Formats: sequence, C-alpha cells, structure tokens
Amino acid sequence: MVAKLLLLTAIYHLIVIVGSIDHHLLVETTSTHLSINKTEMESVSRDFGNIKITQPGAILHPSSTQDIVNLLKLAYESPEGFVVSARGHGHSINGQAQVGENGVVVQMSGTSLGPAPIVLEKLMYVDVWGGELWIDVLKSTLKYGLAPKSWTDYLYLSVGGTISNAGISGQAFNHGPQISNIHELEVVIGKGEVVTCAEDKNSELFHAVLGGLGQFGIITRARIALEPSPQRVRWIRILYSNFSGFTHDQEYLISLHGQPRSKKFDYIEGFVIVDEGLINNWRSSFFSPSNPIKISSIAADHGNVLYCLEITKNYYHHSDPESINQEVEALLKKLNYIPESVFTTDLPYVDFLNRVHKAELKLRSKGLWDVPHPWLNLFVPKSRIDDFNKGVFKGILGNKTSGPILIYPMNKNKWDEETSVVTPNEDVFYLVALLRSALHSSDKAQTLERLSDENRQILSFCKDQNIGVKQYLPHYTTQQEWIDHHGEKWHKFSKRKMEFDPRHILATGQRIFVPDFNSKTRTS
Repeated sequence: MVAKLLLLTAIYHLIVIVGSIDHHLLVETTSTHLSINKTEMESVSRDFGNIKITQPGAILHPSSTQDIVNLLKLAYESPEGFVVSARGHGHSINGQAQVGENGVVVQMSGTSLGPAPIVLEKLMYVDVWGGELWIDVLKSTLKYGLAPKSWTDYLYLSVGGTISNAGISGQAFNHGPQISNIHELEVVIGKGEVVTCAEDKNSELFHAVLGGLGQFGIITRARIALEPSPQRVRWIRILYSNFSGFTHDQEYLISLHGQPRSKKFDYIEGFVIVDEGLINNWRSSFFSPSNPIKISSIAADHGNVLYCLEITKNYYHHSDPESINQEVEALLKKLNYIPESVFTTDLPYVDFLNRVHKAELKLRSKGLWDVPHPWLNLFVPKSRIDDFNKGVFKGILGNKTSGPILIYPMNKNKWDEETSVVTPNEDVFYLVALLRSALHSSDKAQTLERLSDENRQILSFCKDQNIGVKQYLPHYTTQQEWIDHHGEKWHKFSKRKMEFDPRHILATGQRIFVPDFNSKTRTS
C-alpha cells in the first residue's frame, strides 16, 4: 500500500509538471521507478562543483532502456512538455546535469541499474550500460586480462558522462580521448526513439553524441575498444625549473606515439608546483613519508615555480624488468630535467589507474571533499602555451593555488573532427586544468569568490590576448557564447540538435538551447 501511495504521489507530481497528458502512458513510463523522495531530490540537486543548486520535479531510476524511451517519448509528445537530463555520478561542475521543477533527472548510475557489462574477449570490446562507472568497467574486463585503452584520471565517473565530453588522461596522446575508442552506441534521442549508431551506421548521430554534452540523446549502451591489460606500472616524476624545457620534452615524448611500445612511454601528463604540498595532492599518493628527498630543497636552488613531468611505463606478464629499466633510461637520457629530481615507484596497474580515489577517501574522512570546486579546464594551442604560462601561472595566479594545476599536450590527429568536441586548430594543443577547491578558512586566496574571480580573469586574459583557448567541460551562460565556442562547427551542431532533439528537451543545464514547448505535439 505504501509503495502504491508513493507511486500515485509521484504520478500526480509529474502530472503537475506536464499538464494534460495520456495517463496510461504516464503510468507505463514511471512504473515504480519514478521518485520524489526528498533525500534523493536533494542529492541530485547538487553536483561535484557544489556551486549550483537546482531541485528537479522528479527522478527516474531506469531499469532498462525502455524506461528511458517511455519518459522521453512522453516529454516529446506531451503538449505542455518537460525537460529531461541524464545524470551519472554527478561529477559536473556547473549544474550541467541538473533540471528545474519542470524537469526529470534520469539517474543512470547506481546499484542494480542497467545490465551488467558484457566482454567479447575475441573481438576485444566490452558492451556496457551508459551509467556504468569506469571502475566497474575495469573490474569486468580485467577478468579476461583486458582493459580499455584510454582513461580519465578519476574512475568513478559514468561511461555516458565522459563520452558526452571526450574523456581525457595521460593516454590521450597515444590512443586519443575515450571518444576515439568507441565502436558503437545505443542512444535514446529526444524524440523517444532508440537508435544504434556507429561509424558506418547512423554516423551523423554517432558523431553528434561523442562529445555532444548530452544534447542529442541519452547513451544507454557503449561498445568500448579493449587491449591486453598491463600488470604493473613504472611511475616516474621528474622536475623542471624552465617552462620551455618542460614543454619541449613533453612535445617530444608525445611525438613518439607511432613508435613501438619499447620506444615510448604509455602515459604522459604534467603539472605545476608552487609549493611542496602540491607534489602529494589529492590527485595521487606518490611519495612515501619516509622519502628523504625534499621538494623544497630543489625549489630553493631552482626557483619558486617548478614543473613536473609525470610518465609511466607498463609491465606485462612477458616483460623483462631489466629491459624495462633500459627502455626508461634510454628515454630519460633525451630529456632536460633537473638531474637530482627523478622520483620513481612501481605499483599494480589497477592501483595506478585508481590513485585519485584513494586520495578521495582520505579527504572525505577529513570533510575536505564535498566543498565547492570552481574548476577551469582549457585547451590551449601549442603556439601560445608560453604566453599562457607568463600571463597566468606567473601572472594572475601569483605563485598561489589551492589545488592541482595539470598541463600536458595532446596530438590533434588522435581526435575525430566529425565529433562535437571543439579543440584548437593546431596539430598539438595542451590541456590546462585548474582543479582548485574553495575552502572555509582564513586564507582569502582560497575562497569561492576569489577563485571564481581568478577564473574570470584568466578567461579575459586569453580573450584579450587572442590566445585561442577552447574550454573543455565548457560552461557558458548565453547562446552567443556557445556560438563563439563552437565557431565553424556551430551550424552542424545546431542542425544536429534540430534533427535529434527538435523540442530542445535534453540537457538544458548546459544552457545551450532554450526548450521549445510551444511547438505542436510530434507523433512520428
């Protein structure tokens, strides 16, 4: 009886949202998976950014693709209309997966949601539910000695969420982003139709959804390319005091992407160090407390700002440790780092991939995880990275920060220009990620207001200096800003929107298109 009362309450609540609708379809749509539970509503009203709070009208917990089909079909065909947004692990920064009272959040990630991953060992791919977390994808594939090729630094993100943006990490120079390693997708478009798409099948939708910010459909299944999994990782960090030397070596290393594995590293990232604490930040646990080498002693000799190159070499069952040592030594000999700054550790492959989560648990225990995160992620063209360093790292930031600052280059030829992602128009471009946390402390430099203001200063500097940056995980408040962001891709992007989500009901938290609730009901 209680369950029925809850269901009737939820149905009534959705009726209020959409007005006059087909009640039989509504019952079929919601089943027992529609919720207006107060605790759940409060949970999905926030995201990792912890900056924007927006409570939805209801939450759908789908048990299958059909549940999502029914909901989107209802939203598309109802005269009044309502908006729908898919939510994975809720790791967006500016409310991109949120909706208001006139909307339903589809909670894609969670226990017992969707089918389990299916690994096709001989064909070297895995089929997964769109809400599956990457950590669970990894666990499934490792049973067969396989693993996806490209990652994000944090594995507790949903497959659909990262595919909707690009999915990048230190493997991107070699394998491209995660969206370059997808064979096929199943998508429920804004008309409430299920479409299977790939490079050679419904390719327009396939390319639209990859990096499409959730604008064209909800990803319910992804077919992900696999490769043999390493067993262990040689993890190396080396330091630079000269920015030009640092970027020169990074660019040299990513130029080796076409070489045999023995002649290149498997992972290349980097970050800026302005104090000793940032060498062991929340992104990783690298140095042990007993490590006798102090970063401060190196910084004293080479300046206050250092740049850290982070690289790895993978071990396999057949790998000879001595050969690994020789390969690493041969590569390091060609680099111009501070000689006494080589830090090395070996660890299992899974531990390396999951390094951020271990640090997350420590921060959660101290109450330092659920704080505002005014992150800013930028793609900076290679030709202007030195100007960016001078104007931002040594200018606006003033050698102060409250979180990691990543910086590493990628090869544009590893990205498919047909997808919806926007990158600088140069053969090599850098990710610069300011992953900062706003803390309640006496330090005014760490407040949300101060960090948000610095982000605005950085964007203004880049615009004034015509540096040509593109936001990764973009956030804009006007359509003109989105038009400027997409540039020559805007026409295709907006055309695809009209084809696959003509009433603009999907992912309105991105603030790209305004919902069209005045158009006539579509019953195609």
